Amino acid sequence: MIDIHSHLLYGIDDGSKSLEESIGIIRDLSDFGFTDIILTPHYIKDTNYNSPRENNLKLLSVLQKSLKENGICVNLYLGNEIYINDDIYALLKNGEISSLNDSNFLLIELPMSGEYNYYIDIFEDLINKGYRVILAHPERYLSFQSDFNKVLELERVGVLFQCNIESILGSYGKGAIKTIKKLLKTKKISFLATDIHHKKHDYNKYNKAIKKIRHYLSKEELNILLNENPGKIIN
Repeated sequence: MIDIHSHLLYGIDDGSKSLEESIGIIRDLSDFGFTDIILTPHYIKDTNYNSPRENNLKLLSVLQKSLKENGICVNLYLGNEIYINDDIYALLKNGEISSLNDSNFLLIELPMSGEYNYYIDIFEDLINKGYRVILAHPERYLSFQSDFNKVLELERVGVLFQCNIESILGSYGKGAIKTIKKLLKTKKISFLATDIHHKKHDYNKYNKAIKKIRHYLSKEELNILLNENPGKIIN
């Protein structure tokens, strides 16, 4: 499996706090079946979560070396989870932020609550410039939970959707459960990912979640979301 959304680049956002924690999590993910992981630290303009690409590449190199030394065979790639702002294109061109594995795919996050009235304009502009926009965890946004038509509107302009595997279990509340079920039923999801931040002790949750997701997807459809579509990004 290929994970396109994780917070395992240590010490720069609300994810893993140390190299050791990242190694431990990646070892667990490897045991669960993940072979490739894109590291997507938050980039939130004008906050402390704004580690630049140059620094992230250095941390990536250290982590890759440490995995090799520990005999953990997982391929790592760099990206960002970009909090929506007006300057995404400029930040990409200036080398401040990263697309997913230097591809034309961008992972973008919206505000969890409230409205961001002109985000569709930003998405359309990026798409017109040749980028593929992936919206991180649409099932978690309160505005989408209350109005599914907002999802359909984004789909019409070409936005793709990445849902968190554990949302189906209620890890993000009842609204997220209801919304991910609707996204699954209507076949709107292009990617499933972990969005993992910290050391977990019960990876059986992923087994339980995938079992529930299989109520809505065939084995082939699940493989598309966990392997085929993510594979297009890393290849």
